[in-house]
Amino acid sequence: MKELKELRFNESNIQLKDNLVKGSILPEKIAEIDRTITIQGNAVIEGAVYAHKLEIQQGDAEIRGAVFTQLELYVNSEAKGTISFRKSVGSANSIVSRAQDCNLMFYSDINAKSVTLYNAFVAGSIYADEVILQNCVVVGGVFSTQNIDITNCIIGTFNSPSVKASQTIWLLLPSAFTIEKISIIPGTKFFNLSLADLGSLYKGTIQSPNSGKIEMNLLTDEVKTTLSNEDMQKTIRSYTVVGKVLAADLLDFDKFQNHFLITAASLGSQLLKNYDLGVNDKGEPVTLSFEKIKEFFFDILSGRKEAQEISGKFDISDITGKFN
Repeated sequence: MKELKELRFNESNIQLKDNLVKGSILPEKIAEIDRTITIQGNAVIEGAVYAHKLEIQQGDAEIRGAVFTQLELYVNSEAKGTISFRKSVGSANSIVSRAQDCNLMFYSDINAKSVTLYNAFVAGSIYADEVILQNCVVVGGVFSTQNIDITNCIIGTFNSPSVKASQTIWLLLPSAFTIEKISIIPGTKFFNLSLADLGSLYKGTIQSPNSGKIEMNLLTDEVKTTLSNEDMQKTIRSYTVVGKVLAADLLDFDKFQNHFLITAASLGSQLLKNYDLGVNDKGEPVTLSFEKIKEFFFDILSGRKEAQEISGKFDISDITGKFN
């Protein structure tokens, strides 16, 4: 990134290009509440941002404080470069990015009425009424009050009345929840990574025995629960592999470093230093950084890294031996 110019402003509409904002962009009077902020490229805002509408036309762009928009946060579909939000992002209406060629990163949670993201990495969770995700990684959960549409994504878990899924969906946690049955396009596959040896996969070393991805069957892995009181009755569907996880935990208390890896990712901008997962097959230390973790999960999503299939076989004597 070339040298940026500092900017001070009081205009009703702000355009940033090659600018460094040393502070926040917040309204100081009523006339500034409806202010539109446009980032044309190569800009850094060190503080928080409030805008009626925030549009990012081009990277590189970095906002280090929290962001809230009254109408919309919009990333141009033609945007390229790196666009990062270091703190929580919220909107009273929508957050939209259909950009195919930019490196879009959210270091924390997203909260809006509707969220549409393509090719994005979200270290936190997404809270919305309607969510559309395509080729995304969400380390936390996706929580919707109406519906979720996911295509070829890795997500921690989801909870929504209605879910539509296509291509390949990867879950990091053992269970996900809906009210209606999940609607899937033929050929769609669900895999659960809660028993995959993500630590060894990250380091490039041999994956542990009794570890691996679990292909989920949405018919046999569905658990339906009915909750009722005097006034109403509600049915919750849980798609879960928790029984397999419990059996594996009895066999091996080593968590494959998955929890440490996922926690490091979810810390986002709070990861103040780099940690390591030990050494790789060449004896070199393998550091944990936000950028490397992001690259690792997208490698899984694209098939450049592949978790082995779990065998699902164990001997009951191995379990009883743990307690002798």
